[in-house]
Amino acid sequence: MAAVHAKAFAAPWDAAAFAELMDSPGVFGLLAGEAAELGVILCRVAAGELEVLTIGVTPAARRRGVAKAMMTWALGAARQAGAETAFLEVAVDNAEAAGLYAGLGFRRAGVRRNYYDRGAGERADALVMRLDLSDA
Repeated sequence: MAAVHAKAFAAPWDAAAFAELMDSPGVFGLLAGEAAELGVILCRVAAGELEVLTIGVTPAARRRGVAKAMMTWALGAARQAGAETAFLEVAVDNAEAAGLYAGLGFRRAGVRRNYYDRGAGERADALVMRLDLSDA
């Protein structure tokens, strides 16, 4: 998971971070594609809510439906685990990802100021998005 995440993000999570999260209650994930070279998603279900912890697609695999397929899989798994609501954060300047989530039924729920650390003292706000899983 960390290897794919490193291809998808400028500030990736390391293997220890993934291992720690995967050992947590309610956490599940998926590696997509042959040899897991396309994408990664990691989620947590707790107290009736799904939180998308991270989702990333390698640059060579973008715009091919990988993120949508992973999200669809995760939403189904969350419903099976009893989740009623889903939440995620997306950088406010990531219009493509926000559009994908909106197309899946997510709606704006708020903004987290300076949520993402982009290094060199640069930060970006996150749009918080919410989906009622009984509607989707």
